[in-house]
Amino acid sequence: MTLQTRRALGVLCLDRGLPPGETPPPIPGSIRNPATFDFPVITETASGASVANVVQGDPTLEPAYVAAAQRLVERGAVAISSTCGFSVRYQSAVAKSVNVPVAMSSLLLLPTLLRQVPSQFKIAVLTYDSSCLSDDLLGINDPVERERIVVGGIEGGKFWHDERKRPPAPFDVAAIEADLTACAVRLRAAHQEIGAILLECGAFPFVAPAVRRVTGLPIYDITTICRLLLASVG
Repeated sequence: MTLQTRRALGVLCLDRGLPPGETPPPIPGSIRNPATFDFPVITETASGASVANVVQGDPTLEPAYVAAAQRLVERGAVAISSTCGFSVRYQSAVAKSVNVPVAMSSLLLLPTLLRQVPSQFKIAVLTYDSSCLSDDLLGINDPVERERIVVGGIEGGKFWHDERKRPPAPFDVAAIEADLTACAVRLRAAHQEIGAILLECGAFPFVAPAVRRVTGLPIYDITTICRLLLASVG
């Protein structure tokens, strides 16, 4: 017997250590907010998938992501994404386990952006923790193309510390904006040839307008690839 109720974007969420049934309210512009898309949004938690162990790359979380994705499809998800860009590690396993399009991370956009932006320009990736964003997660094997990618992170900032608590502190949008815009400015000063910015973290889209204002550059994030998914399924 199926639990399917409606066509929706399915979002795989981190396990934030909250009581059963309790979830933080979706912030405007976030992937969990139905107002972000012209499409319903449903969510499932990948049990045990905390910020710390997903960012660090715990391979034992793969079954939890697969099970949560299958629950989403049973409930009517016609496309699946996630709230953490580092869950790109589980992209292949989740995509193999369901019969709907899957895009676990905005990092999947990198090959397209490298061809979209003129070759004399670089792509900046802004991430929650640059020390954990290893080359294998970028998915770029050509060393010439890899040279066009620069990475900056907000590790050590308030949001980074808040997210590592159990349960995490409520989202401090002002702090995220301050950390991320400062990171963008630093990276742009070091690499003036940056032509576009990709935001890795699922919490970054709601401050993307601020990054766009201070840099004047095109900004891409997880909502970008989700809109592509939803356009493909109508």
